[in-house]
Amino acid sequence: MDLGIGGGLIGLIILALDIWAIINVIGSGSSTGSKVLWVLLILLLPVVGLIIWAIAGPRSARA
Repeated sequence: MDLGIGGGLIGLIILALDIWAIINVIGSGSSTGSKVLWVLLILLLPVVGLIIWAIAGPRSARA
């Protein structure tokens, strides 16, 4: 099954959102262990991890 340009674009958007989420996790005020677990979740389950992070993840230290 060929998704063509649309599939590649969706993949790039998910990659960009995952990178943004990881940067926010690293910049949060959470403990190091918590940060590592969140980053692993986002890397291992890119779409599901991103959704879980958006709902329940650590918030930025700037907030």
